[in-house]
Amino acid sequence: MGFGGAGDGVVWEYAKVHGLTIVSKYSDFYERSMRVGAPPKVICVRVGNCSTVAVEMLLRNSQQALIRFEGSEVSFLMLGRG
Repeated sequence: MGFGGAGDGVVWEYAKVHGLTIVSKYSDFYERSMRVGAPPKVICVRVGNCSTVAVEMLLRNSQQALIRFEGSEVSFLMLGRG
């Protein structure tokens, strides 16, 4: 998306305006989500230091949870290790 080096606020606003969900390994978006709520929705992946393929597999294996999340009023979802 060309956001290399962009601040969290820029990513947040882009996702909000365009109806996107943020998927991140970092707690910054979780904290913002808890403070201001949705939109946008946030999915936090807790997988530690791993490959993109490992994150992809977590998302694919969580398909049902993601579908439920999409249709809910909940603004935040954590996947992986708590």
